[in-house]
Amino acid sequence: MSHIHYRTASADGFNIFYREAGTPGKPKLLLLHGFPSSGHMFRDLIPLLSDDFHIVAPDLPGFGRSDMPPREQFKYTFDHLADVIDRFTEVIGFDRYAVYVFDYGAPTGFRLAVKHPERITGIISQNGNAYVEGLSEGWNPIRAYWENRTVANRDALRAFLAPESTRWQYVHGVPDESLVSPDGIALDNYYLAREGAHEVQLDLFLDYQSNVALYPTFQAYFRQHQPRFLAVWGNQDPFFLPPGAEAFKRDIPQAQVNFFETGHFALETHAREIADAIRRFFA
Repeated sequence: MSHIHYRTASADGFNIFYREAGTPGKPKLLLLHGFPSSGHMFRDLIPLLSDDFHIVAPDLPGFGRSDMPPREQFKYTFDHLADVIDRFTEVIGFDRYAVYVFDYGAPTGFRLAVKHPERITGIISQNGNAYVEGLSEGWNPIRAYWENRTVANRDALRAFLAPESTRWQYVHGVPDESLVSPDGIALDNYYLAREGAHEVQLDLFLDYQSNVALYPTFQAYFRQHQPRFLAVWGNQDPFFLPPGAEAFKRDIPQAQVNFFETGHFALETHAREIADAIRRFFA
């Protein structure tokens, strides 16, 4: 097992904090986290894969220890997040890589794949959606904000940013909650409590509709390029439903789909099983 290094790289002046492990020269693997987390969510997975891959796990713009500039200086959209991460991969020399996408990491990573299909050696989606059938009714309050951008609808979403909501996202659907470390929950809540962080996240809630609008584009990429594709899915996810995982096989017939008896943050309880699935898939 290699050491994990904690570094920062400048993507044209935007500082991206990232974790790096493994040996340069091994197959490259980019890990993209989701809401409301950071690269810390991969803390258990990275050591399990570092003998097989050269791994990099950045914090997305506005998350974790990466820069979170004021909204007046940086537009918080998924297009913009993807642009920064795209430039970050170039800065660190990730010219060809597999990408592991989770939650917000999925629309970010799928944008990279559409833009640079020649760079993608494979995709692992852990509860990272690209099909409307994968969206649960839990999205209804956010949909209401998409359809009617009122202050009241925006304020209604602040409940998603409360500390108890973060914990609920981690433990919902987990058979044994004692397996979920409280440290990751506390860290996410620490970052959410920073000045301005709530408005950043509400902007991204609003812009998530751009991801749904791009689902046909993502699906066209899957059909045309047939990337090696592995879905590893917590089947009790309250936001992204199992039919969303199965749908990948519609466009990528050779895709492999594995379900685990757990919730949204499947790595909290099944990191070893997911690592084993990844090693088998890329063997």
